[in-house]
Amino acid sequence: MNKTAKHSVMALLAVTLGLCAALAQAQAVDRVYAIDGRGEVVVDPFGLCWRTSYWTPAAAAKDPAGCRCDKDLLPPDVCGPKAPVAAPVVAAPPPPAAAPASQKVTIAADALFDFNKAILRPEGQAKLDDVVAKSQRLAIEVVIAVGHADRIGGAAYNQKLSESRAAAVKDYLVSKGIPTNRVYTEGKGNKQPVTGANDCKGPKSAKVIQCLQPDRRVDIEIIGTQK
Repeated sequence: MNKTAKHSVMALLAVTLGLCAALAQAQAVDRVYAIDGRGEVVVDPFGLCWRTSYWTPAAAAKDPAGCRCDKDLLPPDVCGPKAPVAAPVVAAPPPPAAAPASQKVTIAADALFDFNKAILRPEGQAKLDDVVAKSQRLAIEVVIAVGHADRIGGAAYNQKLSESRAAAVKDYLVSKGIPTNRVYTEGKGNKQPVTGANDCKGPKSAKVIQCLQPDRRVDIEIIGTQK
């Protein structure tokens, strides 16, 4: 290998190590977005910020990049223009602010969809009507719908199925009046099963499909303040 080639390889390794170190540093300080070696937020080919495992709506509101990356999911006062500081006045203390509330609902996917499908059943719509009723008791900040799948089938197929199911849930919630920019969806595929590694053993069968039912689910979390 000539000197020029060696220098090129060494430069590439240095850049790669620098990026890895920057990402590790971002995680060490609980940044909720991945940071590259220039100190910039890493984005995917669609221009979306790359979230770390620390990401939640509340944590994103405290991250310097939160308004840039997820403005629609954050409270308006976090990313809106700051009001000028008024001169201090003596006044009665304001009433305590409403405490944030969170309600989480887990619905079996089989209660929402037919097996291996992502089209809402009438019975599934009734389940989501209960979610809408719960949301009406809150001033909604964000609704998070996360789809899950069982291990039957390939990982890529299950990922797409879980995303499609979460999107179907969002479409229904929006049709019932929940603002579309308040509903966040995500698919986890078969990466977060409820069943244990030693459960539901054996090849695909009616018994195994029934055993894996808890893994086919949609988690819906409503975050807001009590009205």
